[in-house]
Amino acid sequence: MHIQKYNPIPVIIGVGQVNDREEQSKASEGLDSLGLMEAALRAADADAGGGWLHRLDSLGVVDQISYPELGDVSAPLSVRVGAAPRICYKSGYASGDSPLLLLNEAANHIGAGEIKVAAIVGGEALRTAARRAACVAPNGAPANNAVRAVALRRGPSYRHRYGLIAPVDVYPLYENAGRAAYGQTLAQGQAESAAIWSRLSEVAEGNSGAWLRRRVSADEIKTVSAANRPIAFPYCKLMVANSSVNQGAGFIVTSLTEARARGISDDRVIFVGRGAAAHEPVDLMARANYVESPSMSVSLRKALELNGLVTADLDHVELYSCFPCVPKMARRVIDWPVERAASVFGGLTFGGGPVGNYMSHAVVSMALALRQTGRHGLLFANGGLATHNHSIVLSRVPPAADVFPQSFDFQAAADAVRGPAPPVQEDYLGPASVETYTVLYDREGSAQYGAIIGRAPTGARFIAKVPAADRATILWLTSGEQEPVGMPGTAVKGADGDTWWVRPVR
Repeated sequence: MHIQKYNPIPVIIGVGQVNDREEQSKASEGLDSLGLMEAALRAADADAGGGWLHRLDSLGVVDQISYPELGDVSAPLSVRVGAAPRICYKSGYASGDSPLLLLNEAANHIGAGEIKVAAIVGGEALRTAARRAACVAPNGAPANNAVRAVALRRGPSYRHRYGLIAPVDVYPLYENAGRAAYGQTLAQGQAESAAIWSRLSEVAEGNSGAWLRRRVSADEIKTVSAANRPIAFPYCKLMVANSSVNQGAGFIVTSLTEARARGISDDRVIFVGRGAAAHEPVDLMARANYVESPSMSVSLRKALELNGLVTADLDHVELYSCFPCVPKMARRVIDWPVERAASVFGGLTFGGGPVGNYMSHAVVSMALALRQTGRHGLLFANGGLATHNHSIVLSRVPPAADVFPQSFDFQAAADAVRGPAPPVQEDYLGPASVETYTVLYDREGSAQYGAIIGRAPTGARFIAKVPAADRATILWLTSGEQEPVGMPGTAVKGADGDTWWVRPVR
């Protein structure tokens, strides 16, 4: 391949990931998030031949939530690994798109000639943190859910009153609305989810960096059982992100010139392609609908367009898989077949779901996959509540000269194709129809309540509750005998002061 003698083309030269599988009896000995990051960086340095960490000009760290008392760990981490980077920072918060954002920023700095070597890393030790907390908690105290606790700190809000707090509460709204829009029955929608997830488990089985390395059948994934309890309809345990992990991952980026000068062979170099990012409104109630994500579509399509690729050119993809609705939407945007694996790492259920750092593991796994086979890989990241979207291409083929620095902000393009959001009327009572819904369950698999996003005849949007005691409506929402989306009901003032949903008697 012909490349100019000097051109600051960003390349990934070293990747590393770690799993800390401490035993419950030794929870106090498990690595914290900072320790996982250090281990991952050292593994990435070793993969690159060693000697790179003390030469870092930039260190970007994905924010962690396992040990909030640690704060911004970027500076102490740099000291631990013997680095003194001029640029040293963490992402704003623990969001699924953070690793790709940090990668794109590092590539821009390298492409502009501002730095020579950068590292991106993250780590979460939620498993160890939870076990340590359990050791000091009073007997019978409920287990702390760090992900839900972080979500609650951003409230209170209208949706929080109705239990729509954490990602696991919200993504089912997209799942149910999407299934209805795709014209699928409940059985067909669950079959698609199970097929995608079963293939994720196959990938994880063959990935030494994955947390759960066990192939799981589609039937096992879609069937409720003692080991696969319902979480938030229609999702069971084997369909949701597994954040109870101790995982760290990171990678080292430099210029092609610097890599060659320090003896990195071309067969180990992975080129960083152009990226594209866009976001949905942070307020869930301000979304145009729960069927699609304009920012996701723009992010994916722009990333392919900017790199001169079409879907048929892709040898590998990572379509962020926190919950099935996300890769379902993404694969429809790029026409990715359900028969092909949607991940190179194993997904957030089986590979592991270390909150904001999952995509660092995906970058590591994509680099390793491309070193073995193929030319192009597409990485798609999702963060927040289907809010933040960032896509980027990694390749064995060098990009055109002078690609970096590049602007990866395509918010204007996403806003241009986004439809208007309906007004929100929190106090609405009267006739309405179901826009989307979910049912939330306790740890014993019993329905706690249902939550319905309703639409008034005026088009106004509101939230209503279905109490667990209304077993007939809970059954109607979950049986699959009829599609609830679009069906009529009535919003009334409930005994607890919230809006309740009443189905018409037939």
